[in-house]
Amino acid sequence: MKILKFGGTSVGSPQRMKDVSALINDGETKIVVLSAMSGTTNSLVEIADYIKKRNPEAANNVINKLRGMYMQHVEELYTDTSLAEQTRKLLRGIFLHLHNLTACSYTPQLEKEILAQGELMSTNMVTNYLLELGVKVKLIPALDYMRIDENGEPDLPYIKQHIAEILKQHAGYDLYITQGFICRNMKGETDNLQRGGSDYTACLIGAVLGAEEIQIWTDIDGMHNNDPRFVPGTTPVRQLNFEEAAELAYFGAKILHPTCIQPARYAGVPVRLLNTMDPSAPGTIINNQMQRGTIKAVAAKDNITAIKIVSSRMLLATGFLRKVFEIFETNQTPIDMVTTSEVGVTLTIDNTAHLAAITEELKKYGTVETDENMCIICVVGDLRWGNVGFETLVTEALSEIPVRMISYGGSNHNISLLVREADKKAALCSLSAKLFA
Repeated sequence: MKILKFGGTSVGSPQRMKDVSALINDGETKIVVLSAMSGTTNSLVEIADYIKKRNPEAANNVINKLRGMYMQHVEELYTDTSLAEQTRKLLRGIFLHLHNLTACSYTPQLEKEILAQGELMSTNMVTNYLLELGVKVKLIPALDYMRIDENGEPDLPYIKQHIAEILKQHAGYDLYITQGFICRNMKGETDNLQRGGSDYTACLIGAVLGAEEIQIWTDIDGMHNNDPRFVPGTTPVRQLNFEEAAELAYFGAKILHPTCIQPARYAGVPVRLLNTMDPSAPGTIINNQMQRGTIKAVAAKDNITAIKIVSSRMLLATGFLRKVFEIFETNQTPIDMVTTSEVGVTLTIDNTAHLAAITEELKKYGTVETDENMCIICVVGDLRWGNVGFETLVTEALSEIPVRMISYGGSNHNISLLVREADKKAALCSLSAKLFA
């Protein structure tokens, strides 16, 4: 069985829903994970924000506007009057629920309940449209099997047991539709998977079921070898190792969240990135295979701040680095890159919420300097140290661009370089010309 996930853009209009329905209705049994219609989650976040600001009138105005849009979608999606009315009834119930929530005091749990409604609407709409086409389809609510533990991590034994029971109970269907992103927590409350959202849902289902393949359908033809927003003539990468894909996702490739594919990786289930707008395109396959001696792609991560701590009195002092890292841990600020010298250490962060507090603490141990508006350029591929010359190609490509830091050797798949954001486009273009021409 294959697991297919379609994002908000892929189901962003009645016509897109029809296109996705035609795509998945090919006679093969599969589980299809759907996101909320594009724009819906933003509106739901806005509703929650107005409730937080104690402005229920504004929240209700957003709900009314959203309801009008969805009711128009019903008119465009169905020809069967019975299924159209069934869908309207369900939507009216959801919007009434949202209106009732505007009278409540804001809590994080209330916001999670609000955000869950987008996926509930999209999955019911597509399921009813498939029923109109005569497809043998079953909607399996994610809230019946998807659960996180007390640490906010997926409860894999629970997920595996409950989805297997549901599929056994409802055997014989051609298609199973379910919601991405949403789940329950240990208290039974509506919650969400946060990172990776619907991609994470698809990968978790594929992992616990040992699926043949997980397909992530978006609006781009796989993962490209550079950022097409800045570099002309980029091409899709046809194959990536799981670790290569995770590196690219972490360092800027927006098509995937860096951790969402980990369940598939551990289960050995390949993940394929495909384009809803061009279903015949081969996309990108992500698996445990490694293509030796190849540089695959380049990605960039913006809004980076470099922090340098210099202290000659700490030269070779035991515990210096530990004390430095503990400051970042105390301030709950992850570190991206690290380089060291005899008298100091330089590291980068992408979250400056606690920068002032971090800087003050670091000044106890030495002189502190910061460089803001920086960018990490990440080159990914088979970059084991025995592969002679790859690091030279990378540095030669940036021979005309000032490089603040270089990190090489921490991974077999990554060379990272820190440059100014102003030099980002030039760096990406130069690397493409050198590495992929």
